[in-house]
Amino acid sequence: MNILLIHQYFLSENEPGGSRFNQFVKYWANMGHNVTVVAGTVNYSTGKKDEKYKGKWVIQERPSERVTIYRCYVSEGYNKSFLHRLWAYFSFTISSIWACLLRIPKQDIMIVTSPPLFVGITAILTYFFKRIPYVFEVRDLWPESAIDIGVLKNSMLIKLAYLVEKYSYKYAKKINVLTPAFRTILVEKKKVPPDKLVLIPNGADFDLFKPGPTNNWVRKHYNLQDKFVVAYLGAHGVANNLISLLRVAEACKDFEDIVFMLVGDGMEKEKLLSYAKEKGLSNVLFIPAQPKSKVADFCRAADVCTAVLKKVETFKTVYPNKVFDYMSCAKPILIGIDGVARELIEKSQCGFYVDPEDVEGFKKRILQLKANPNLASELGQNGLNFVRTHFSREQLAEKYEKVLLELVKKDNNK
Repeated sequence: MNILLIHQYFLSENEPGGSRFNQFVKYWANMGHNVTVVAGTVNYSTGKKDEKYKGKWVIQERPSERVTIYRCYVSEGYNKSFLHRLWAYFSFTISSIWACLLRIPKQDIMIVTSPPLFVGITAILTYFFKRIPYVFEVRDLWPESAIDIGVLKNSMLIKLAYLVEKYSYKYAKKINVLTPAFRTILVEKKKVPPDKLVLIPNGADFDLFKPGPTNNWVRKHYNLQDKFVVAYLGAHGVANNLISLLRVAEACKDFEDIVFMLVGDGMEKEKLLSYAKEKGLSNVLFIPAQPKSKVADFCRAADVCTAVLKKVETFKTVYPNKVFDYMSCAKPILIGIDGVARELIEKSQCGFYVDPEDVEGFKKRILQLKANPNLASELGQNGLNFVRTHFSREQLAEKYEKVLLELVKKDNNK
């Protein structure tokens, strides 16, 4: 089977960020399939572009015998402002359409993963001009999430986004949703036929994230040997609400052995650095986004891990991938996201829900885990056992493969 994947944020080797499809592509290639990836040239977490991509429109790469990657132009202003980010989305739409229509031979099946939602334009045009059936994957509910956090305000852009969403769903042969809540919304609010939907969620990357010593090189390098480390790993964007973590850190200033370690980059990082400086938060450690080969060590160095998002209705539907990373490393979790993410943590008994705006409540849970290492260890082990049973990414890749093979068979039998 020849698979075409359109994914603006597909990682280069050792880049920071979510590696869901990097793992899927590896597994599918090992199964004997050929995979062509159409990806962007700017990293989601850092907003930076490798020197070899600068000034280039489309670059072909061959990381392995069965995998070909076309790196397509993306504007470098990605993290400067929302308008710059919008142009980054549309610049990829234009360059990816060019690659799909003019550079890449016809494939058996196509997967397009959103956000950004505008990759749906590439999928629709490729479908019509090359007759490649496609699966549209919903990793986040756009445009709702962008509207809810206030980054998408222009009425014309909102109408355009809803139009792209409508037709992306209409022409897709299947729509993959990453959470049960997405499925409910698409059926009840978007009127998508239930038989068009499949559920293949985020999962655990056991090739990289696994339990290991807490007192590792990270603690030695950053002088954390005698500290209780509360870690956040991931994007520092508008949606991530990391200011709430800094307020909790401020409330914990009197506990000299508690350190908040924030690993990553994004549009809001400069604001967060300024806030920490203004408040004299010497208990907050900001670390740049790390390559995938190292990021698991930062997770293992933590005593407790956390994930927070803005308190908006749309985010009640999401499973942040970092939560599966935390669980894979057997870390107790404080989840500041209500909805299905909270249900996941409570069902697996691997941590506690905390209201990100309830500073004292958040602080109380941190102190509880600090005072009860046996409880923290039990919660972490519960999470590890749960993801091993239900969220192995290799098993999810096999489930995805079956969906794709079925669609290819139907297309060939027309």
